[in-house]
Amino acid sequence: MAPYQTEPLSKVQVVALSHYARKDIQEVMFEFCKHRETVANFNNKFFAKRPDCLDYPTDVFTSAKQGATSFHCSEELWENPLDINTDMTPEQYNKIKIGWDFLIDIDSPFLDYGKIAARLLIKELERHGVRNYGIKFSGSKGFHILVPFKAFPKEFDGELTKDKFPEWPRLIAGYLFSRIKDAMNEEIFKLSSREKLEEKGELISEHLCPSCGNPSGKKVIGIYECRDKVRCKGRVESMVSNRKEMICPSCNDKMDRVEKKEIFYCDSCKINTAKIEAKGSGMRGGEKRLLHEKEKFRTEETMKSTEDSVDIVLVSPRHLFRAPYSLHEKTAFASIVLGKEDIQNFKPSDADPLKINKTKSFMPKSIEGEARSLLVQAIDWGRENAPKEKTKKYTGEPIDLGGLTITEDMFPPVIKKILEGVKSDGRKRALSFLLSFFTSLEFPQDFIEEKIDAWNKKNYHPLKMGYIKSQIVWYIKNKRLPPNYGNPIYKLFGINSPPEPGMKNPINYTIKMAMRAKGKKGKRED
Repeated sequence: MAPYQTEPLSKVQVVALSHYARKDIQEVMFEFCKHRETVANFNNKFFAKRPDCLDYPTDVFTSAKQGATSFHCSEELWENPLDINTDMTPEQYNKIKIGWDFLIDIDSPFLDYGKIAARLLIKELERHGVRNYGIKFSGSKGFHILVPFKAFPKEFDGELTKDKFPEWPRLIAGYLFSRIKDAMNEEIFKLSSREKLEEKGELISEHLCPSCGNPSGKKVIGIYECRDKVRCKGRVESMVSNRKEMICPSCNDKMDRVEKKEIFYCDSCKINTAKIEAKGSGMRGGEKRLLHEKEKFRTEETMKSTEDSVDIVLVSPRHLFRAPYSLHEKTAFASIVLGKEDIQNFKPSDADPLKINKTKSFMPKSIEGEARSLLVQAIDWGRENAPKEKTKKYTGEPIDLGGLTITEDMFPPVIKKILEGVKSDGRKRALSFLLSFFTSLEFPQDFIEEKIDAWNKKNYHPLKMGYIKSQIVWYIKNKRLPPNYGNPIYKLFGINSPPEPGMKNPINYTIKMAMRAKGKKGKRED
């Protein structure tokens, strides 16, 4: 360990050690995580190597002392999680799998939306005969609802239930969502009091760059005016806000800083969106159009979020979700277990780890087979309504673009690196990078969709498909080059220099490789 702290501790790091030192927290987490792959997250910087599991309750505290801030476990249940191997076939996985729990992840931008979805889902579960289910706060702005494997029949229609993961859980999630969708949207759109949500701290939103759609952060800029008020009257904005004066770019006289202001700034596009945010009368026509498009985008996101409140991304092989009473890195709240009577009046502050007086199990005492009716009706629904797999047009052959044949071995190192999957933060930036690369070269949409889908499954936490589809459509309509080498984003992907000296952009590398290959082919034909 370093002899001194190089950066301040985050809030979750401050509370993690004392939280996981509690014996009752260790016990309740260990009991739930038995037979589950369980992996520690070290403050979102990296995850422990997979597969991993908890052997003893004290493993929780031991990992915390090593810097772990949260713990994530699998929906699938295994004889021994350490026997999992990424080279296994589905049949081999099934041999060591003993079951799976059905988990619904309710995730939306507003906590009140999540409460509506949770209440309606619980009502549907009970209507289908499921009386025993687990409920917990996700740690951020949603809820997790769990139906144990014991509640389902051991086999149905000649197939073992344990071997039908993730197919059957996906059908159940889709079926339940179809049952609550209309009622949920109707209730959500009645919540028109934005001020009330803000007062309660339930309005969680992020500013999105109008150019690339990625989240943008706040920065302070300086406003400078030229001292020559008669001939020049120059006025500029500068990102270097700590200077009290600077040189006027028009007349070379000195400029004084007259104001500081906070703006939104996109690190990916290097765009100052302050003017787009302003709604003053001095906005130019182009700025007004951008503002209109941005408001339209926000409205679409809000509409989409109501439809994505039941997230079936979690229903995927070896996907991990936050263990009960695990902390959340961004909020430092605990993923506490709730009763259905707690949901309506729940506040995130109720999950403050310092306020937890006692723990309770997330695993309910289910009655064997009580979810049989739910499974049967979900399967029946799926025969008519389950989304069909899209037939891919791309068959893996080289792509012919304007006389140049491009193969994947011609991709630049940064693209190959990103396509291996993102193991920590940066998924949205990586998606933006990939889409700018593919669309700039005008690759066919089916190729892009297939590549992005395969990449997303490799990520430590896949992005929502709704978000990915909207980004693909946007980039196809609004083609833009990837950032040039030298942009700080390359360090995020472990790339410190261009593949060849003097090369400015990843696109140049691929075109150069394709032209070389074409030249060699032409010589052979001669």
